[in-house]
Amino acid sequence: MKDFLFYLQLGWDHIISLDALDHQLFILALIAAYSFKDFKRLLILITAFTIGHCITLALSSFDIIRVKSDWIEFLIPCTIVITALDNILFKGKHPYQYYFALLFGLIHGMGFANTARMMLAKEQSITVPLLGFNIGLELGQIVMVLIILTIFTILTKLTKLNPREWLLITSSAAGAVALQMALERMPF
Repeated sequence: MKDFLFYLQLGWDHIISLDALDHQLFILALIAAYSFKDFKRLLILITAFTIGHCITLALSSFDIIRVKSDWIEFLIPCTIVITALDNILFKGKHPYQYYFALLFGLIHGMGFANTARMMLAKEQSITVPLLGFNIGLELGQIVMVLIILTIFTILTKLTKLNPREWLLITSSAAGAVALQMALERMPF
């Protein structure tokens, strides 16, 4: 149980910590088109991201995939830019968002893959660490979603902006920050 709790905390910190800006921006862009009434859809959407993240960590732990970290560090903010552009151009909330979330989860998972590979190599079994980490990740994402939706709700009431205006503002801000991150991390 001690190992499970350690990995649960690690997954939680992977989303909630101040060093997790890329994940937080992705969640912000991913859910910008939604409100509390869409909470069930949001849970499915962020779970798709977690599943992708988990698959990458498992494949990496078994040393089945390896991608140079400089490419992953570049691709992660690119996923945020793509998500923000989807919101701006197509207003989000499309069925293909679930596939994007899964795919982008694979990419984001590769950002933690090297660390996970070293940590999990010491374990007899990867089941408990992967389960703990991904439950922590999912719980952290749910808390982030709740915080973001609460802030959206309060700000839309205070500013009287409509949901489309908030989607444009939020997506533009997240996309701009992510674009700057991508430009700083270009591997070529």
